Amino acid sequence: MAHTAIAIVDDHPLLMEGVAAVLARRPGLTVVGTGSCAADILALATGHNLDAMVVDLNMPGDTFQAIRDLRAAVPRVRIIVFTASTSTEHAIRALDAGAGAYVLKGSSAADLTEAIEATGRGEIYITPSFAAKVISALQGKALEKRNAEAARLSVREEQIVRLLLCGKQNREIARELALSEKTVKSYMTNLMTKLHARNRLEVVIAAQKLQVVPSKGPSADWAGLPDSV
Repeated sequence: MAHTAIAIVDDHPLLMEGVAAVLARRPGLTVVGTGSCAADILALATGHNLDAMVVDLNMPGDTFQAIRDLRAAVPRVRIIVFTASTSTEHAIRALDAGAGAYVLKGSSAADLTEAIEATGRGEIYITPSFAAKVISALQGKALEKRNAEAARLSVREEQIVRLLLCGKQNREIARELALSEKTVKSYMTNLMTKLHARNRLEVVIAAQKLQVVPSKGPSADWAGLPDSV
């Protein structure tokens, strides 16, 4: 195994000392520095000739931003998140920030070592018992992104939705936008299809979720919109 210089950043001294002792016994691994807060992440990377860094998430400071800063400043340093957090959101944020591994505390020393070795091979490592949840969450986010992109409104569609919010009917919208009523009705049909809406009210509600129109309370003008296209 090639020699790997590692730093550990964790604000629990006993746990950090235990991890350092375990890793130091592994052939080819050398612990060259330790820290206890997010600010130490970049400081250690720039102050030592590191190959990898094992970091906790729950520490003083913005750990996610520190990971991003480290990846930007010293991209060759692999980042292994070692945390008690079983939040898939935390895992995705850490991986998006630039971490190459997400290892849950309570994993075996072999798991942590495998994570270090896997990142050295350019692979992503997630604690096996947690990986399926993270993959599922990633797939869900990808689906949400695709749906949001598919539902993105054109400038004309946004104009129509905003006029709907004011309680305008097709005839008034047509006059306002210099369109025919038939064209407005066609736009309405397309909007309902795109936004999975059954009527004009649901079009406005769905558009609000896309932040196309400002949020309003129950007394908004569109509260009494007719259901017809």
